[in-house]
Order: sequence, then C-alpha cells, then structure tokens
Amino acid sequence: MKRFWLYVLAILFMDQGAKIWIRSHLEVGDSIVIWDNVLSFTRYENSGVAFGLLEGYGRLFVPAALIVIGVVHYYRKQGLLCKGIGELGASLLVGGGLGNAIDRVLFNKVTDFVSFTSRNGILNLADYAINAGVLLIFIDLIFIDRLRKKRETSAAAEAVASIKSDS
Repeated sequence: MKRFWLYVLAILFMDQGAKIWIRSHLEVGDSIVIWDNVLSFTRYENSGVAFGLLEGYGRLFVPAALIVIGVVHYYRKQGLLCKGIGELGASLLVGGGLGNAIDRVLFNKVTDFVSFTSRNGILNLADYAINAGVLLIFIDLIFIDRLRKKRETSAAAEAVASIKSDS
C-alpha cells in the first residue's frame, strides 16, 4: 500500500513540477527544442480533453477522474492491482489522473508541453502516465492474471495427484 502511494506522489510531483516550470519559462505557443527533429517542449493550454475536444469544458472531467480513482481503489480493496505491474499501472493511472484534475480545478485547463516530431498532438507527463498505467493494468489483468490462474490450477492438480499417489 505504501509503495502505491509513493508512486502516485512521485508521478504527481513530477507532473506538477514540470508544468510549473513550463508555465514560468514559456508563453503559450513558445517552444524549446530538446532533441533536434525529435522532441521539443511547446506550451499549449488545453481547456478540453484529448486533441482539444470539448474545448472549455475541462472541469466537467474532474468527476470522471475521481470515478476512475474510486474504481482503482475498489479493485485494490478486492485484492487486484496490488502487486507488480498491476500496482505500478494503477499508481500511474491515479497519479496522472490527479495531475490533470488539479490543473482542471485550478485553471480550467491542462498545461501540455511534450511534443514529439513524429507524432501529432502535445501531451504532458500526466497523459503519458495515464496511457502507461492503462497499458500495464491491461497486461496485468489479461495476461499475468491468466498465468497466475494457470499456475494455481497446475499446483492444485499436482496436489490432487500427490494425494492420490499416497493413497
């Protein structure tokens, strides 16, 4: 449980710290080239959701973020997403969700700045944390959970076979 919250706080501090730095060093639309023809920081203020959709309605998505955080909390109470990549994925999702929710509550918009030349769109660290978190949760729930169940079934079959052979 402690590790989960440490991950959440780490994501939250990195995201908010980066956004504070961007807001204090760049005007909206200004760029800093980080890696020529690969990566730049370009300040953009998004008052909507992904790709600028629903412009001006950013605060409406704070409850959605809180619902997702509540769902993660529920699954963790049920014993899911408590170990390994599931725990890491859940903490990335919660930390990223909180990072963007803070922006929406305080500014009614989210500061985006990470711009890869090979991709369309400008994101922030919280967005990347959310994307990575969803991917890791998917891997954990679909693939790793299947492996756990397969091992449990094999162990149970071996125990039954051992009991039968002792009889």
